[in-house]
Amino acid sequence: MRWIALFAAAAVPVFAADTIAFDLPVACAVGKTCFIQQYFDHDPGPGATDYTCGVKSYDGHDGVDIRLPTQAAMRQGVDVLAAAPGVVKGVRDGMQDADVRLAGAASVKGRECGNGVVIAHDGGWETQYCHMANGSVRAKVGDRVAAGTVLGRIGESGDAAFPHLHFSVRHDGAKLDPFATEASCGKGASLWSAKAKATLAYRAPQIINTGFAGAPVSMDQIESGPIAPPDGQSAALVAYVRTIALKAGDVQELTILAPGGGVLVAQKNAPLDANKAQWMLFGGKKRPPNGFAPGRYTARYQVTRAGKPVLADSFFLDLR
Repeated sequence: MRWIALFAAAAVPVFAADTIAFDLPVACAVGKTCFIQQYFDHDPGPGATDYTCGVKSYDGHDGVDIRLPTQAAMRQGVDVLAAAPGVVKGVRDGMQDADVRLAGAASVKGRECGNGVVIAHDGGWETQYCHMANGSVRAKVGDRVAAGTVLGRIGESGDAAFPHLHFSVRHDGAKLDPFATEASCGKGASLWSAKAKATLAYRAPQIINTGFAGAPVSMDQIESGPIAPPDGQSAALVAYVRTIALKAGDVQELTILAPGGGVLVAQKNAPLDANKAQWMLFGGKKRPPNGFAPGRYTARYQVTRAGKPVLADSFFLDLR
């Protein structure tokens, strides 16, 4: 999500000659238990493009959003870590974790970062950590921290519509993309350490949620998590998938196989009409008169782009 700095900063990105190596700012498995939802926007106009010239950004986004798959994962607690050694320059805590779309943007005006921390590093560098969980911030102004020091936990405070960390970088007040300091379709200089760079390899599109339910599901239900799986007497047997960074024209297919391999559901959706930051798809079958047969049900999901598969996954449900 967009953020407002706790301290005034210039807004014009520049290439910084005095580079720094940032470590991973979250204690989660990127691509498995957390995901990059949005990158820094390199498009100077009204459009948006990430550092690979891809679609994982929106107009004016000035950092990196590392999201959790559900609010349940947020409640379990995922640590936010200092990306480099430095001195804590600013702190905010005490804001509630809530979807800003419910309370409205005016409710967080001037506090869009939510609960957060700013760290000053040597050489004119600063990092900012936004949307942290209410009551989780450990850092205090003046603290000297090492890389990897726990600052707090990922939350949904401020201008946030899902649980995530908004991580941003400034050098001498100018905002920079840690993935590529210049807009060059993936060829710009990275500010990540070698280990962090490998961990943060670009992935798009990505599946962030899959599962089975006993009735049609909504995006809010998936976001809240977890959803109880069906049993043999549930009203329906439904498979669902939530995917991020789909492109206009992508075609999604969802198939559910019954025990023994018979096709229970075969669903092929129309091509997407626009790029989608996130998209939820579900399909299922109403309960037959005698209930669902016991055994293993297999859901298969595939995304095809320009006639070629770009993403696929299978997941399972065992009914007893």
